[in-house]
Amino acid sequence: MELLSRVLLWKLVLLQGTAVLAFSGPSGPATAGSAVVSEAAVNWAAGGGAVLRCQSPRMVWTQDRLHDHQRVVHWDLSGGGHGPARRLMDMYSAGEQRVYEPRDRGRLLLSPAAFHDGNFSLLILAAEETDEGLYTCNLHHHYCHLYESLAIRLEVTDDPLAAGARWDGEKEVLAVERGAPALLTCVNRAHVWTDRHVEEAQQVVHWDRQPPGVPHDRADRLLDLYASGERRAYGPPFLRDRVTVGADAFARGDFSLRIDRLELADEGTYSCHLHHHYCGLHERRVFHLKVTEPAVEPRPRDSPGNGSSHSSAPGPDPTLARGHSVINVIVPEGRAHFFQQLGYVLATLLLFILLLITVVLATRKRRHRGGYEYSDKKLGKSKGKDVNMAELTVVSGDQTLYRGEDIQLDYKNNILKERAELAHSPLPAKNIDLDKEFRKEYCK
Repeated sequence: MELLSRVLLWKLVLLQGTAVLAFSGPSGPATAGSAVVSEAAVNWAAGGGAVLRCQSPRMVWTQDRLHDHQRVVHWDLSGGGHGPARRLMDMYSAGEQRVYEPRDRGRLLLSPAAFHDGNFSLLILAAEETDEGLYTCNLHHHYCHLYESLAIRLEVTDDPLAAGARWDGEKEVLAVERGAPALLTCVNRAHVWTDRHVEEAQQVVHWDRQPPGVPHDRADRLLDLYASGERRAYGPPFLRDRVTVGADAFARGDFSLRIDRLELADEGTYSCHLHHHYCGLHERRVFHLKVTEPAVEPRPRDSPGNGSSHSSAPGPDPTLARGHSVINVIVPEGRAHFFQQLGYVLATLLLFILLLITVVLATRKRRHRGGYEYSDKKLGKSKGKDVNMAELTVVSGDQTLYRGEDIQLDYKNNILKERAELAHSPLPAKNIDLDKEFRKEYCK
């Protein structure tokens, strides 16, 4: 009988390769992006403190130095005339097994390598009528706060032909022959149940801030928090010293951001990112912060009957916007910059002088040219008055010489040639006495 139980146990280990994957859900590989689980608009008055709530029990860091009680599997049985559900056995990730009923010791078996290969199937060596009922395979991950279960109904029959497995629409129903071994399949090979990583490096929380009009992918990082205790602060200096998160954030799962001495410049969108890479948790909570003016308290009226009223210093003007002051700093310019500006001034002055010289030269040249023309005109008038009338005979002689030029022409007959020669023959010179002609005109 002992040999048979060992053989069946080895068969149980070998069946893990052909077993059906029973679970699927949030414990699978996590995506790199964060899912927005909440988005809210909050209003806070300037000058006070603002608290942006970001809490998650799944981010509580429950470090276990023994590395054994973080994951556990236990089998429960309900129905079959046993009354309420009862615990049959359980096993921790370190390999420790515990059977609750003395009659089940040595008869109920689990694979010692269940948390390495993901096979949590239960083997009953010899099924009896008292074993009938609804079996539940429960997986608990205390570190990641994961709880998963699978139900299987077991029936014991005397008919060997009725033995087998079927699906009733909600769960698996397994029928086995009396006295035969029964294998209740429960397989989950998700890495969260089979692997272990450095827990401190798997949990990280960070806060981002988006000024108005800035998209999410260009947000400014404010804080980084690690489960190991390391913290990193970023962001603008006027806001970095006024934002805080509790020192025991990972112990309580409370990563709320507190902003002290709230200013109008603190408005924007704040995001709380929760990442638990080991447990597959990636969440983001968004807060749209709006800063309002503080409420103005009415001044107390002076009590009547008292002639003198106590004068107090004037309070701050509530209409003035509160914000960080801006200081203008004037940096002295270097010597090279001075010489550069001086060069610009001298070059401009030189160009102006050259332009002025060009204009003066052009003006003087035009003025001299006009004087020459005027003197020539005067000289022409004076010469015209001294001309002697006797010189006109010379002009007529010139005209005669011009007409005496020999013109070589080709004519068709002699008559045309004679006429042409007669027309071009020089006329006898005629002397005209102009004085006599003038006298004749005068006498008339």
